[in-house]
Amino acid sequence: MQPIPAVSDIRIARCSIHDPAAFLRGLRAVAAAHGTHIICFNADMIAGSVHAATAVAMAVRSFEEGLPISNTLEMESLLFAAGSRQCNIAASFGLHKGENRVYICCFPVRAEVWAALEQLFCFIRENWDTIDPEKRDRLMETFAISREEIAAAGGDGRMIDLVLERVALLQVLR
Repeated sequence: MQPIPAVSDIRIARCSIHDPAAFLRGLRAVAAAHGTHIICFNADMIAGSVHAATAVAMAVRSFEEGLPISNTLEMESLLFAAGSRQCNIAASFGLHKGENRVYICCFPVRAEVWAALEQLFCFIRENWDTIDPEKRDRLMETFAISREEIAAAGGDGRMIDLVLERVALLQVLR
C-alpha cells in the first residue's frame, strides 16, 4: 500500500454565504487561477484539522490509484470526511447557505492562493480542534459511535481516533 500523501496547509475561516452557487463559482475560479483544488469542510461536522487532512489525503490517494467514487477531488474529500459513499450525506460536510465555520484545505499546496481567498473568507486564528460535548454528540450520531465504543476505546479523548477509523473504512468498503 502506498503512503497517504501529505496535506500540510489547512486554514480555518468564517464566511457568510447568501448564494451557494455563486460562492462555489468564485471558489472554483480561484482554484483554477492557482492550479489547485480548494476543499472546504464544515467545521461543525469535522473532528478537527487531522480529520480534514486525512479526508483530503485519502481522496488524493484514491485518484492516484484510479479508484475514486466521485468525479472531483473536492467531492471525494467530502465523501471520505463523511465516511460515506453517498453524496447527499457528504454534502453536509461542505459549505452551506448562511454562516459557515470552515476548515479550508488546498491540494496541491499553493502559498499564493490564501491571499486570493481573502475575498471569500475571513481567516481566523482560533483552535477548533477541541471537541466539546455538543460536538461529541453530533459526531457520535453522524458516525454511529456508541458510548460503549467510546468507553472501550479509552474515553472521550479517543473520539478523533474513532472518527478517523470510520473515514478509513470507506477505503475498505468500496
